[in-house]
Amino acid sequence: MIGETFEDLALQYKGAYLPALTLAIILTSFTMMTYGTIVTVAVPNVMGAFGIGQDKAQLMATGFYIAMTTSQLICAWLIFSIGHYSTFFISIIFFALACFLGAFAESFDVIILSRVIQGASAGILMSQTMIAIVQAYPASRRGFALTMFTSGGILAIGIGPLLGGIVIEMLSWRHIFLIPLPLLLLAFLIGIFVMPKSRRKEKPRFDWCGLATLTISLYCFMTIFADGQRQGWISNSIITLTVIGVISGIIFIYIQINSSYRLLNLTFFKYPVFIAAVMITFCVGMGNFGAIYAVPIFAQIIQNFSPVDAGLIMLPASILTIIIMPVIGRFSDAVSPRYGAMIGLGCFFLGTVPLILADFNTSYLYVMSFVILSRLGMGINNPVVAKAALSALPTNQIAEGTSTLNFFRMLGTSLGTTSWVVFLEIRTQYHSNALSSTQDPSNQTSREFLLNIGRIYRELGLSISDIEALSLIHLSDIIYLQSNKFGFQDGFTVLSAIFIIAMIPAYLIGKKKY
Repeated sequence: MIGETFEDLALQYKGAYLPALTLAIILTSFTMMTYGTIVTVAVPNVMGAFGIGQDKAQLMATGFYIAMTTSQLICAWLIFSIGHYSTFFISIIFFALACFLGAFAESFDVIILSRVIQGASAGILMSQTMIAIVQAYPASRRGFALTMFTSGGILAIGIGPLLGGIVIEMLSWRHIFLIPLPLLLLAFLIGIFVMPKSRRKEKPRFDWCGLATLTISLYCFMTIFADGQRQGWISNSIITLTVIGVISGIIFIYIQINSSYRLLNLTFFKYPVFIAAVMITFCVGMGNFGAIYAVPIFAQIIQNFSPVDAGLIMLPASILTIIIMPVIGRFSDAVSPRYGAMIGLGCFFLGTVPLILADFNTSYLYVMSFVILSRLGMGINNPVVAKAALSALPTNQIAEGTSTLNFFRMLGTSLGTTSWVVFLEIRTQYHSNALSSTQDPSNQTSREFLLNIGRIYRELGLSISDIEALSLIHLSDIIYLQSNKFGFQDGFTVLSAIFIIAMIPAYLIGKKKY
């Protein structure tokens, strides 16, 4: 090992070192997760600014998480090769540059590029700072430090949409790329003193072929989801992307099984408990972030909430989860993985299924209360499942197992949200066609609606031609809103089903306490 280590810095700064390091790490993780969720309330604005649908707009979120998923696999190699200090600062610099790129982008493609760079940097920083906590803290205090790290991420899930809503109402959607940067600058300045410059003498080998094939495969499938509805699911381009994505995925799996150095250790799948945990984690990643993405957009498009009100829906849930985390921790230790996971998934389900009936008139507190129940489910489910999965592995493979589990969580988040948005678009279009086909002279409801609207316009003194045109426009708006409402209700049905499906591996995870 070359250069100063965490131990050297602890001796130099004495009692102030660990608090300063923890502050830098919390600021970093909080900022990364804030940037992950802040775009949810900006989706309607971006759709209007660039004239795109949700199938494209969702790439702002899923592009970020796909990049975050793959870049996490590079982090350990970077730390070994150039050390914590250089990894931390290079990632922050690239992240900041991507923020400015997004803020001043003139096309949606540039927006996506900036989000991908942000996601790649965030994945490295999130992993690097977690590793820093594990290496810097003694084992007796490591649990506290990791709880603080987790709390920062949970709080960011709630604050991100609210902050985004405030910025949009006071400034514009472009400023969401710039507002959280002062926190990252503070973390950067603290990091100058607390990040060690040590690195290994020899650079370890890295599975670049595995990373390339994984990236190509994920890119192909993300593009298929984004463009399939518009270009046609059996068009030449979509079929070509499908073939390339499948072949790349097969090559990636082959490399991971046969290579002596690899990104993912697939031998973990010989442990039944680990398989069950991965299945639960993947499903929760799909359903949980699907709800985080869906609720603020539903609140704006269907319920006509302001961006601030839509963002505020998520905040109480995060605050409450942080407050009761100590209780959840003791509960997780007291129950078996089977019952803990099923109770957590039950909270997810009960927090999502009532939204199937939500519409224009659903109260604000109604939606907020069920979001709180979902966050409670996350707080219960995640530590129970992670503990069971890692306890099933040999001690010397726990770090690698953690990386594998996080990969499948982020993979579920990325692919799950993308496929859910595509499903939403398809169902919304279906309902729009179905409602439009009923608009003929025999539709008594629509005739009465047009007569009532026409009466109002006549009282305002409008001409007959203006009355007819405005009445039809108003009817078209009603059909649009109804189609979106039915589409979201179908989408919440799918999310609820995902949590029910996840209960199968939750039952199989067993009753043995770890």
